Amino acid sequence: MLKEEVLESLTQFMTEEEFFRFCRENDQLRIERDKNGNILLMPPSGFETGRRNSKLTAELVFWNEKTNPGGEVGDSSTGYTLPNGAVRSPDASWISHKRLTAAPPESRERFIHAVPEFIAEIRSKSDRPKTLREKMQEYIECGVLLGWYIDVPGRLVEIYRANGEVETKEGFDQVLSGETVLSGFVFDLKWMK
Repeated sequence: MLKEEVLESLTQFMTEEEFFRFCRENDQLRIERDKNGNILLMPPSGFETGRRNSKLTAELVFWNEKTNPGGEVGDSSTGYTLPNGAVRSPDASWISHKRLTAAPPESRERFIHAVPEFIAEIRSKSDRPKTLREKMQEYIECGVLLGWYIDVPGRLVEIYRANGEVETKEGFDQVLSGETVLSGFVFDLKWMK
């Protein structure tokens, strides 16, 4: 198992290529890197978390294929290199072809240097709310237009918008809208129960 002090020393010397290789060699873990180069290790998802992630991703894919909105869906394994240098893997994402084609072509086989228009993070019991909320703010600061923080244990959703507004909705007996970012997309929160 990787020791925390070893990871701290690696962060200062790891190139983008080395970080990608490190992630591939430790594919049993979910790995992100923050804007300071610190490596963040997350255990694989439990069944319920995986089920919820799959439901949201499946609904996004279905909407994307049905409406042909000019973009692509990413799952929780999709890594984005953000403008601040962080490498993040939201639980679900959607990125337009416009942003995809603006990214360096060589980055598409690794952690693409692009910012998706939409992301979602689904909190499980083992996730820290403060950490996820900080990630949500980071996504918006880097150019995400719409973000959903779905707090399963807290039974609430925070909707983050590009203008800095954060709206909170309590309870899972409602439907979320993709607004103008994902025109026509709706997600029934019953899938998060």
